[in-house]
Amino acid sequence: MSPAARLRGLKPDWLRDPKVWRTEVLAGLVVALALIPEAISFSIIAGVDPAIGLFASFTMAVTIAVVGGRRAMISAATGAVALVIAPLNRDHGFGYLVAAVILAGVFQIVLGALGVAKLMRFVPRSVMVGFVNSLAILIFMAQVPEMTGVPWPVYPLIAAGLALMVLFPKVTTLVPAPLVSIVILTVITLAAGIAVPTVGDRGELPSSLPVPGLPDVPFTLDTLTTIAPYALAMALVGLMESLMTAKLVDDITDTRSSKTRESIGQGVANIVTGFFGGMGGCAMIGQTMINVRVSGARTRLSTFLAGAFLMVLCVVFGPVVSDIPMAALVAVMVMVSVATFDWHSIAPKTLRRMPAGEITVMVVTVACVVATHNLAVGVVVGSITAMVVFAKRVAHLAEVTAVTDPDGTTVVYRVTGELFFASSNELVSRFEYANDPGKVVIDLSAAHIWDASSVAALDAVETKYAQRGKTVEIIGLNEPSARIHETLSGELTGSH
Repeated sequence: MSPAARLRGLKPDWLRDPKVWRTEVLAGLVVALALIPEAISFSIIAGVDPAIGLFASFTMAVTIAVVGGRRAMISAATGAVALVIAPLNRDHGFGYLVAAVILAGVFQIVLGALGVAKLMRFVPRSVMVGFVNSLAILIFMAQVPEMTGVPWPVYPLIAAGLALMVLFPKVTTLVPAPLVSIVILTVITLAAGIAVPTVGDRGELPSSLPVPGLPDVPFTLDTLTTIAPYALAMALVGLMESLMTAKLVDDITDTRSSKTRESIGQGVANIVTGFFGGMGGCAMIGQTMINVRVSGARTRLSTFLAGAFLMVLCVVFGPVVSDIPMAALVAVMVMVSVATFDWHSIAPKTLRRMPAGEITVMVVTVACVVATHNLAVGVVVGSITAMVVFAKRVAHLAEVTAVTDPDGTTVVYRVTGELFFASSNELVSRFEYANDPGKVVIDLSAAHIWDASSVAALDAVETKYAQRGKTVEIIGLNEPSARIHETLSGELTGSH
């Protein structure tokens, strides 16, 4: 390969292809517009000035674009993080909130380095589907307050916005439909003098860039013990949402991403955000869906520009942005919620074929998220439910069949399936201790021993036969099963 060809190969997609560049730039602009009212709302939840949430969205997006593991994913100030740190701000003040954001970033880097991202492979598909569906429901529910107790022109404006986003892509896909919808609805409301809620009604936009500095707190052990619980909670919630969002984008784009790098990147972004006086954040699923699914972005440029455009829009074009009707942004988010929901998962045909346990896990995940408004809670409870369903299902897969030798001196018990705490509990009762001949062979060539409970069950079987003067021989153990049996057999007296 020539040096010139090699150099072209090192260039990012958006530098090599003008179409990609245009898609990324316009996607970043749409996301920036959608971020502004969200960031202001989350600032209100956290009890801080609107500028704090906007600064956080700017620094999170710009930083994660460079250090994150998942391209095209949007990270900014989020409601989940705002809910976690709001009590700290209320009880101790803004300085403690900023210090907690920085410490949360440190926790995320440590957790990322320890490989916490690898736990994502234990999240079942049914939990992922529940996560996506509950997310779509939350996005829609967040728009409901914007559609209640408002002037009547809001409703036709929302309807017009939805119609534009459905029909415009049939004309051209050169410009993202949400951007067209926002511009047209803004022009209509200004030209016709329609009085409807606007972005400016949500709070004052900042007029200058954030300035770095240290949090205004005493650097003492007492401060550390005060902020540590909030910082750890923020780190865990932020990582959970970010890694789930990354996995979702992986599936949508059919590409892989480094979850470890994403975990560490989230930590770096929160540290940077804290030093710039922001409220911290994590991946934003709604804005990520606008960027990836609705606008078609695929590179880091869109993420970087979302943050950069956010500040430019606030500082340079603040008066114009303030006039954008909330109805236009509500229409965009409603469209996102419809596009995000996995409609196939609730189709009658799918539900008829899906195992009851899988449906239960999905419903539990959705119910927990919608009830708590916390995606992390839903994922944890859904995963635990999936494990219980799995354990219950697998517990019945261990089968025991007995064959007695023609001469009547030996009986062979063939055990088939997985032996672990749930299935091994029934194992002890599957043998005819009183009626069996003097020699008993337990053939485990078609079974696998997973844990100490299974070894203890086998020990109990041997003990029961020994009490009757009969001998037991265990054969056919595969290498891992033999190793755990040899290590634990006879050492678990009293555990069964």
